Amino acid sequence: MKLLFSEYKSDYTNYIFPYAIWAIPDADETPAMIFDRGFLPSSRDFARFYMCRHVRVNLKNFERSSENRRILRKGDGFESKLLPKSEFNYSAEWQEFCKNYADIKFGKDVMTYERLDSIMKAKIVSHILLFTDSQNDKDVGLATLYLEKDIMAYYYYAFYDLNYYKQNLGMYMMTSAVDYFAERNFNYIYLGSCYSRNALYKIQFRGAEFFNGFKWSHNLKELKYLIERDKSAVTQHLIETKEYREKYYDSEIANIVEASNFEVE
Repeated sequence: MKLLFSEYKSDYTNYIFPYAIWAIPDADETPAMIFDRGFLPSSRDFARFYMCRHVRVNLKNFERSSENRRILRKGDGFESKLLPKSEFNYSAEWQEFCKNYADIKFGKDVMTYERLDSIMKAKIVSHILLFTDSQNDKDVGLATLYLEKDIMAYYYYAFYDLNYYKQNLGMYMMTSAVDYFAERNFNYIYLGSCYSRNALYKIQFRGAEFFNGFKWSHNLKELKYLIERDKSAVTQHLIETKEYREKYYDSEIANIVEASNFEVE
């Protein structure tokens, strides 16, 4: 893996000079290896990844919580089926279904037909988790996934019928996916980035952890601290912030260094 550091806007007053960190995989590295080091794909063919604060569930530590069971009970009438992408019929009807969802959730034409089609064709989608309402044999949603068998699942885009809001269908789909891959002894499921309180639904699972820039942390209070910190003016790098170090690393930068997963040879 090679790293590229792409400069972002500087804050010279506070001596903050940020860089976005990109990872370019070596030929012998799989996407799972790059995910594990704190990166998410920034190209749909896995040519480039970017480091960010994102969430995964360590499925070896997952057990259904009372909240997980509540969500699954609300969806008693739903059934799911995992299909390789090659076996999924991405028809004009499914295209319109996904486009309608995207227009409502993201804004009109934020996701164009061309972008939607490119997602469905891309290497980043290897499987489709299809959901149906068993009472009337109606398709109600799909989740696009990338899988490396027994190692990881990446829960990418989900599209679903928003009329099923009472059954909390969106959360049911994600919870079902976590449960499904835990039962099949996968190591991790990755759920995407987490930079706002609206994204905290991704940590409703035992075994949830997030990447904080130097390690995978299972301290979800730390994650909530970082989200709140983002709301105010920031005049120091995170690791320079005394409050952060006192709360989570016994005041010592040395403890952060010790915890870091990164070392340059």
